[in-house]
Amino acid sequence: MFTGIDEVDWASLRHAYGSAADVPGLLRGLAATDPVERASALDGMYGAVHHEGLVYDSTLACVPFLFALATDEVVAERGELVELLVSIGRGHGSAEAVLMAGAEAFVALVGDRDPGVRRAAAEGLVRFLDQPARVLDLLRRRTTAERDDRVLLALVESLGLFARRYPAHAAEALDTLLAFGVPPCDPGLRLAALGQLAGCAPDLLPADLVPTVVRLLGERSERRRSGPSTPAESGPPEPDTLAGRLRRLRPSDEEGAQIVRTLHTALGGQVTYRVALLEGQLTAPDSTDRCNGVWMSAGLFREWRGDHSALVALVGEQLGTEAYRLRDAAASVLGELFHLAAPAADRLHALVIARPELWTQRLERGAPALGGALKALARSGDPRATPVLAEVLARPVVPDDLGRVVVHLGHSAGPLAPALRHRLGRVPLDSPETSDRALPLLSALTALADQEAVPEVLRLLRGMPDGARSGQRAVTSAVRALDVFGVGAEGVVPVLRGLLDSECAGVAAGALWSVEGDASAVLPCLLRELAGSDGQRRRVAAEVLARVGVCARVAPDGLARMVEAECAEERVAGARALWRVTGDTERVLPVLRSAWTGHPRVRGAVAACLVDMGAAGAPLHDLVEAELAGPRRHLARAGGHGSQDVLADEQLLGMCREVSAGGYGR
Repeated sequence: MFTGIDEVDWASLRHAYGSAADVPGLLRGLAATDPVERASALDGMYGAVHHEGLVYDSTLACVPFLFALATDEVVAERGELVELLVSIGRGHGSAEAVLMAGAEAFVALVGDRDPGVRRAAAEGLVRFLDQPARVLDLLRRRTTAERDDRVLLALVESLGLFARRYPAHAAEALDTLLAFGVPPCDPGLRLAALGQLAGCAPDLLPADLVPTVVRLLGERSERRRSGPSTPAESGPPEPDTLAGRLRRLRPSDEEGAQIVRTLHTALGGQVTYRVALLEGQLTAPDSTDRCNGVWMSAGLFREWRGDHSALVALVGEQLGTEAYRLRDAAASVLGELFHLAAPAADRLHALVIARPELWTQRLERGAPALGGALKALARSGDPRATPVLAEVLARPVVPDDLGRVVVHLGHSAGPLAPALRHRLGRVPLDSPETSDRALPLLSALTALADQEAVPEVLRLLRGMPDGARSGQRAVTSAVRALDVFGVGAEGVVPVLRGLLDSECAGVAAGALWSVEGDASAVLPCLLRELAGSDGQRRRVAAEVLARVGVCARVAPDGLARMVEAECAEERVAGARALWRVTGDTERVLPVLRSAWTGHPRVRGAVAACLVDMGAAGAPLHDLVEAELAGPRRHLARAGGHGSQDVLADEQLLGMCREVSAGGYGR
């Protein structure tokens, strides 16, 4: 199975961490008799050769050997190798061509004696064998002969993929799917068939889709509870490898989660149907079904705007359960909603008060973090979080995300300021942990705009070793704090002037402007930063120049270069500063329009600029009105999300409403 492996110049090939010289060892490890060695080799394949789904030249070179391993019945756990092959070819042009060259292997694998192999091979057959009539015949024959329910589910999913991939041959595939959607088929198979029909033939769905799905979920859960334990529940613990950790993180009912996720994905923007379905999931008798409902709700919240308060309240009701997966899932989802989690605040507070041991959680590395329920309560802006945070602050180590939640509590977090100042004043200045210990305290004090913290901030800036000063994140955070405080206490100006030649020069210039308001003191530094090669530092300088405004008349040339930059964030920062300095709308408005339409991630910055521009921004108000009318969140995207995407979208909507309410140009 390794014929020719030593003839490949692996050292000249690359994977995620450099030279692929170690890949032959990984491939041989996949065939080892020791299960730990096999797991470690699979870990290496996903961690380096197919890192985060990427394909490298070494990945392509592995494909013939993976085929040889997957088709050799002596090799254990071949289903995982077939999964790896399919993943390599999924959505990657060059890799797909390589897999298609070996697609005949999937014809044999789809009838293999190992159900794990058959389950993984079904998708590969559809994706890589470019003979639709033959593929459909093989799938239909397999559905007739198959007796393993998990393989049948994979076949149902593959029939849906086939119908989408080959519309001209879809009719027979749809007939087979319809046959799976009625009794006496297993409820799980019927659900899977409905999900596939929703994605490729929604007109064939039953009129009572949501009640049917909720009923089938209940029937499936009843069978699952009364049936034998699954291998994941009864087998040996997963090895401590990347692949093993990923398996442990999967939902306890991964199969059910995938079935319902497929249906939600197919329904897409039909929010009314999805909300009704989620209400059924979140009120189901089975806690696992409710847990899947919580995660599906998160997808709806992240992608679609609207009044979701009733659904949020249902997610909040899951916090009272003793099922830790469900409780933790609900807290995690609510934590991503910020102020939109308010309908669940009472439930969050009740859990926080009842379970002090959940106030913090220990992560794999570094300082502890706030527990999910407490973080969600604070992010929602509920003042009841403040006294609990005060108790957390009294503990020996401050959670590194404490400062980031304080900003959402506003003035109600004011009572935390004395303790924060005290802790900052006791941070050792000569320790490798100085930055890590100071950062959460600085961010919290900055959020509170606590001017009384100036002495502690100056102590940090003066006392850190000179050699480490310019590269320390804590220094930048400390200078930003002084910028927000905006006070000229004794010693502040000399410290800030001393940082005008450092890596945080632009931030220091901004703070000096806030303290002194002397343009002549900061303009030389800002112009130098504007002419530099670091895009982030140019953006900081532009932001400060926007605050300086007309007093920065010497800066337009540098700002004009910024509005032509490749980076959208840099163009917007330059445009905003150019407007504040020169009032030149002819140059600025086209830049803002182009950035808004081409780069949704900068819409918040553009909206902030339009708020600032008032009537001068009226030619772009069509963008604002279209955003307010749009049902989809501006950062919504398939396959991933940021933990603050909902917040960013809500902030964008708030600024758009402010622009619209101004009525400029109407």
